[in-house]
Formats: sequence, structure tokens, C-alpha cells
Amino acid sequence: MDSDTFWAALALVLVIEGLLPLASPAGWRNMFAQILRLRDGQIRFFGLCSIAVGLLVLWFVS
Repeated sequence: MDSDTFWAALALVLVIEGLLPLASPAGWRNMFAQILRLRDGQIRFFGLCSIAVGLLVLWFVS
């Protein structure tokens, strides 16, 4: 993977992450309020699931 691919992927992540606050700021705020109520273990589990899905997608596309 060259550096251009890395920067393009990072830019795409930022675009996708910006869609919800742009489309629904109140919904975005409510989502974060709910996340703040989760325990550390629950947040870690969601992080682990996100990593696993990302690695699985990378495995399928490469």
C-alpha cells in the first residue's frame, strides 16, 4: 500500500464520520449521550467489533 492510498482511506473515513453530524446534529448529540452511559467494557467490545469487521472487509477486498 502506498501513501496515497493511506491518505485517501483516511480522507474517506473523515467524510463518512462527518455525515451524521451534518445530517442530524441532534441525533449525533443524543448518540454520544448514550455512549457516555456505557461501561468501559461495552465500549471496548464495540471497538473490538469495529476492528474485526474492518479487518474482515480488508481481507475480502485484497
